[in-house]
Amino acid sequence: MTPTPENDLRAAATAIVPELRARAEAVEEARRLPDDLSTRLATEGFYRMYAPVTYGGLETPPAIAMETVETLATGDGAPAWVTFIAITSTTALSILPEATCRKVFSHPETTMAGVFAPRGKAIVVDGGFQVEGQWPWGSGTQNADWVLAGCQIIRDGELETHANGAPRGRMMCVPRSEIEFVDTWYVSGLAGTGSTDFAIRDRFVPEAFAAGLGVDAPLDRPLYRFPQFGLLAMGIAAVALGLGRAAIDEMIEVAGGKIPDASRRSLAQRPNAQTEVALAEAGLRSARAFYYEAIERAWAEALDGRISIDSKRDIRLATTHATRAAAEAVDRMYTLAGGTSVYRRSPLQRIFRDVHVATQHMMVGPATLELTGRLLLGLETSEVGL
Repeated sequence: MTPTPENDLRAAATAIVPELRARAEAVEEARRLPDDLSTRLATEGFYRMYAPVTYGGLETPPAIAMETVETLATGDGAPAWVTFIAITSTTALSILPEATCRKVFSHPETTMAGVFAPRGKAIVVDGGFQVEGQWPWGSGTQNADWVLAGCQIIRDGELETHANGAPRGRMMCVPRSEIEFVDTWYVSGLAGTGSTDFAIRDRFVPEAFAAGLGVDAPLDRPLYRFPQFGLLAMGIAAVALGLGRAAIDEMIEVAGGKIPDASRRSLAQRPNAQTEVALAEAGLRSARAFYYEAIERAWAEALDGRISIDSKRDIRLATTHATRAAAEAVDRMYTLAGGTSVYRRSPLQRIFRDVHVATQHMMVGPATLELTGRLLLGLETSEVGL
């Protein structure tokens, strides 16, 4: 049977994992992806999984894309994180005008990244916007060809709002040459993502390069029927699940050869170790099953025309749960390894730090449980957070 592009993606991710493991420490020390590694990820097609086919993208079904990201994370969380940010950013191509998209996505290895949160200000001027602002959490922006920056819109001195009073935001798409990078990324985990602040200083952005989430209609294709918040949260969980798998696999390898002090038996032969590994495996795989079940159900609905509120709810709940379950699995393995896990030579210490940065993202924070809980209880709830 001829391999499908989806199978090629997963196989390519599996093939690159050993290199990611070997380079993980150097990537962390660099605090960003080296250009050659980012180029390799782009060349393999990982960065264009969510880009429209019309412009040379793949429009990969979300479950396949997330399995690919998850696999990359078993090698190193940082390149997996940058990959999901890149693919989520390319969904802006489903909103922008065709002429803009063809200019931005001029070749298949084009890299996009950015921050959707409207932390900047865009003043309406003739033909476009005058943009000013600084954005934190700019994962992968130093490797990107184009950077997206969420802005509030100021028209005639007044803040534009939606009918519910919330600020009306747009994402400004600008070339990396117009971005100023601010060296802020000194962190405990996921250091290699290069998630430093970036700034735009009084730059003009043409109207055609401003995408309005929830304002401009996206391409009428199944992938772009997924809510933007859902796609973003799914990527976080995929990275966390990959980190959880890497931690369990590392612990199994360690346990077979480690003889604890004052013991003649290997760690693998101790009942406590057996219990902890079993609980971590069950917790991770159960959460993973719910996660992919929710994605596949939503995809089936998207193919049919529209994703239901129940499916949007389940995506948000499953992604938050998967991220938490993965962190719990990592914690069990880190603790079980004892003193071994604190040394820089142990991948467990980096995995521990990485997964606990992932859990801090607002897209998988406590508020998502409140939101989904309200929906499960049948309470009146806005769909905005979905």
